Amino acid sequence: MRVLGLMSGTSADGVDAVLAAFSGPPRRPRWRLLSRAAVPYPAGLRQRLIAAGQGGPLVAADVLELGEALTEVQAEAAQSCDPSGQAELVGCHGQTLWHRPPQGDQRGCSWQLLQGPLLAELLQRPVVFDFRAADLALGGQGAPLVPAADAALLPPIGGWRALLNLGGIANLTLLPPAQGPDRQAAVLGWDCGPANTLLDLAASHYSDGRLPFDADGAWAAAGHPDEALITRWLQLPYLQQAPPKSTGRELFGRDDLQRRLRDLEQAAAARGTQLDPADALATLTAFSAAVVAQDLARGPAVLELLVAGGGARNATLMGELRRRCRGLQLRPLAELGIGESDREALAFALLAWWHRLGVPGSLPSVTGARRGAVLGVCARPAGRAREASHQLPLRSEGRTSRSA
Repeated sequence: MRVLGLMSGTSADGVDAVLAAFSGPPRRPRWRLLSRAAVPYPAGLRQRLIAAGQGGPLVAADVLELGEALTEVQAEAAQSCDPSGQAELVGCHGQTLWHRPPQGDQRGCSWQLLQGPLLAELLQRPVVFDFRAADLALGGQGAPLVPAADAALLPPIGGWRALLNLGGIANLTLLPPAQGPDRQAAVLGWDCGPANTLLDLAASHYSDGRLPFDADGAWAAAGHPDEALITRWLQLPYLQQAPPKSTGRELFGRDDLQRRLRDLEQAAAARGTQLDPADALATLTAFSAAVVAQDLARGPAVLELLVAGGGARNATLMGELRRRCRGLQLRPLAELGIGESDREALAFALLAWWHRLGVPGSLPSVTGARRGAVLGVCARPAGRAREASHQLPLRSEGRTSRSA
């Protein structure tokens, strides 16, 4: 089956799209990447999305207009990736505006902005969306969801294999080895902390909005990280919390950046100097790498770390990762045929296929949910809804497909 996957992450820089073909056993499918595309959000839309994702006030009309504009860019990305309309199904993550993990007796919730029925109508394809709600309803974090896809799409090796996504937030997947005493261990995964959120905000802050990010980490490369501050920052309660855990701009956004810049300014003043923006970016970049290294040191020993996401293009961040993660092989996920911007879009294509087959897409070992669940809600083009209602439901692994 040919499925389109659409993904826009915490960085809110645009939409990554892939067209993939899946066949065979759902948990270990045969798959091919047929095409890919990336469409950036217009600058104004990106600014509005980031502001909303950091708690900026919105009236109802703003939310509706924002959702409509975002959905139109998702459709543009889908059409760029699949201009001839080969896809039979679309899996779309939408844009996270707010994520509240469960805490104590309070259930979690998460808002991925998207007008699913509008996207289905624009593309004339069924669209599976709202992937996190079912896991949250079962007491899970609702994130990360990509580890289940990692386990299905990548073969095990002789030891633990780690996959790192450096998007707005850094998140890890740990895949058990092919043999040995851990071969029956559960897949692990969690959100580590900030990757690009603080770096992008700092680059924009110091450039008066001219630079949306520090290209290739060149600005940070000219500075010197404050290791004493990094050590202190690593004691943040979230960074000391054991998985399952997930986070976003709610914790690592503009307010958090301002606190860290005050720390940096105070440290510079104590040395009798003024804070150099290059030193601030160097420290924030090293901090993002140190967060990942700290988490890897706590888990099972891994043989290799495969890196994807926009942060994989940041040479300074990658250099800091290599320096702080000595003893394991670090290489780009692209060497295994999945480009740095393809992994999450491919994962949501797979999750949409699993939805169609009625296969659970969440892993309780990752999210902490009471059980796995078929993820997502399916919106169909208006002209095809009546036709679909007369079709027999698909079945796989003893489960009936769910759609709404």
